[in-house]
Amino acid sequence: MFIEVPNAVIVVLNLTVIPICHLVPSWLITRKGGDNFRPESCFFRERRWEMGGRLYERFLAVRLWKDLLPDGAPWLGGFAKKSLVGRDLDYISRFRIETCRGELAHHIQIPCVLVALLWNPWPLAAIIITGYALISNIPCIVVQRHTRHRLSRLMSHLQHEIHQKES
Repeated sequence: MFIEVPNAVIVVLNLTVIPICHLVPSWLITRKGGDNFRPESCFFRERRWEMGGRLYERFLAVRLWKDLLPDGAPWLGGFAKKSLVGRDLDYISRFRIETCRGELAHHIQIPCVLVALLWNPWPLAAIIITGYALISNIPCIVVQRHTRHRLSRLMSHLQHEIHQKES
């Protein structure tokens, strides 16, 4: 604990600051233009080791649990990503961009939640809060990346179909 505060204040701070650390970054990122989120950029692009998202399916069984996670974007006026509702290229392209937006929000939430380490007692609370920050965000990051890679494959397939029809 870097800041000495009474236990009651610790509880109040945790109950207010931690949810704010989830909502504020997400709300701000939801308001940012889509031009800032390019799936091909260094941060969001597919890595070879991800095997087109198949790594997440094979080793993390993401398809078994991804539907259990909430889609918070609609709560904040953002793009719903719970399910695919179209197959046109514009929609899929937008969906891919929105997975970048969601991934970034969850990456930012991890250090934001860790701010609570300032007033919580060490080491037990630090372990619990760090675990919480990781457990509440990493599965969401995995789902965003997995979904984006699957959408990229779908886009490639649809573009190939369009190209064949035009030939």
